[in-house]
Amino acid sequence: MTELKLDKDSRTRLAGRIKRFLGDELDVEIGNMDAEQLIDFLIPSLGARFYNLGLTDARALLARKVDDINDEFYGLERQVEERG
Repeated sequence: MTELKLDKDSRTRLAGRIKRFLGDELDVEIGNMDAEQLIDFLIPSLGARFYNLGLTDARALLARKVDDINDEFYGLERQVEERG
């Protein structure tokens, strides 16, 4: 599996949001480097969990679509006449 990474712009925006949240909600002031270290800490555990949830959702969607296609195939079947 490839490593979970954020592009520089997303990482910068997320660090800013973390800083604002900590300041507004917890009265904790941190710098950019601290916010980015927090991101580095959270990505391996939280990132993998959210990634796996995304895969679970994708599997469920695919299963529903395959069921729909199977229903369409059954609708295409022709009646077999038995002679006899």
